[in-house]
Amino acid sequence: MTDNHPYRASDELTQIIESAERLGVEISEAEALQWLSAMAVESDSDISMDLETGVFGHKVVMLDFSPADLARFREIGRLVEFKDQPGLVETALALSGSSAQSKIQTFPGDCDYFERVNIIADTREDACQILARIMRQKALDTLKGPTYQLIEVKFGSYPFDMLKEDKLMKMGTPISWSAPEIKEGKIDAFRPDGTRVAIQWEEAAADPGWCKLDWVIADPKRGQLANASNMLDVTWEAPDGSITPLDNYLDAYFQEVYLEAESVPIFSKLMKHASPDALDEYVFQLEKEVNKYLTKDINYGKAAKRMYNVFRLTGRYEEAAYLRELFDEPTTMLYQVWSLIRTIDDSFSPGSAISMDVVLSHADELIISVITALEGDQETEIVRRLLKLRDTLTRQDTTDELSAETEAAREHVINIVNNFFYEKMNSIPTIKAYMDDFQNKEA
Repeated sequence: MTDNHPYRASDELTQIIESAERLGVEISEAEALQWLSAMAVESDSDISMDLETGVFGHKVVMLDFSPADLARFREIGRLVEFKDQPGLVETALALSGSSAQSKIQTFPGDCDYFERVNIIADTREDACQILARIMRQKALDTLKGPTYQLIEVKFGSYPFDMLKEDKLMKMGTPISWSAPEIKEGKIDAFRPDGTRVAIQWEEAAADPGWCKLDWVIADPKRGQLANASNMLDVTWEAPDGSITPLDNYLDAYFQEVYLEAESVPIFSKLMKHASPDALDEYVFQLEKEVNKYLTKDINYGKAAKRMYNVFRLTGRYEEAAYLRELFDEPTTMLYQVWSLIRTIDDSFSPGSAISMDVVLSHADELIISVITALEGDQETEIVRRLLKLRDTLTRQDTTDELSAETEAAREHVINIVNNFFYEKMNSIPTIKAYMDDFQNKEA
């Protein structure tokens, strides 16, 4: 131990490092102490900016961001972002999720973006209609191209129970719009009693709800595919300067890395209206998701990512340091594989402009990644499934057959990921106790 680290190793951290060694998880004590020391530093502001690149965000988030792929993220950002319209629309684009944790997420999943969209209008109704117009135009402008394909848009909430393609859509749940429905400007469906109904795009604007756009994108140079999403936090600025979130909740800023220094003014203006209990509310929402992935939609990888955010924001730094290292383990590469198999399915749609060569190259990259990271029966079985998936692509069989192959491969992969995270997290007593608490309450 040297004086270079103001943070001293606690007994708990020492025990965690020893447990990690027994589990085959490599934790560098020096690196862990360096990160813990940075977490413990107090400052006048909780916002940090990288002066060289201009990116900024919460100081805890910025510790996990690497600018290595910043040029690529900014390039994709130009596809997904909304443009400022002086006096009408102000925006601030950020990375979120694993993309914002690129220093520790060696095997990131999707390219997740988050954008604050502040609409200046006389009335809330005017703001909602402006949002409807710019979202539909963005969707239409980015329906498809040589390197991208729009998958769906979340906009509005179902005003009543509806049957759509034989599925019951409950009142109040988000509406998912396909590309043809966006072009048509309406969704045709039925009431449960069989009455035909239609939801117009402009009608959905009255209750925008969860606003999100999803694409599949291709990088021909790398031979890779990725899912890119942009989740919007939309606010209305009234003539008196008051700011109101259109979904009644102003999102916190504890997981975003903003891509341009020019976004500071709009970010600062909006954050003046953030709740003084924003951190507590954010942690509460994260723990709801932890509970879901531990007790209902079992996914220990997703639970681990949310637990990491909870731990690093609530002072449980030793546990956070351990989870931080798990994301760098070779097996966690399968979490990325699980996500990217779905990307193949999303890219394989009628009329797609994405080259089949890129899709096949992407499949080859997945196979090579698995061979590099794994060995034994796990490697053999996953490679077998991926080769079968590749063969289906080569023959360009029906979408239904491809979906069946991708789902089978994804299920096998996520089982391995779940077992990995379950074993590694349950082996640390404090993390096990945290998980047990959720599972006991659910029981």
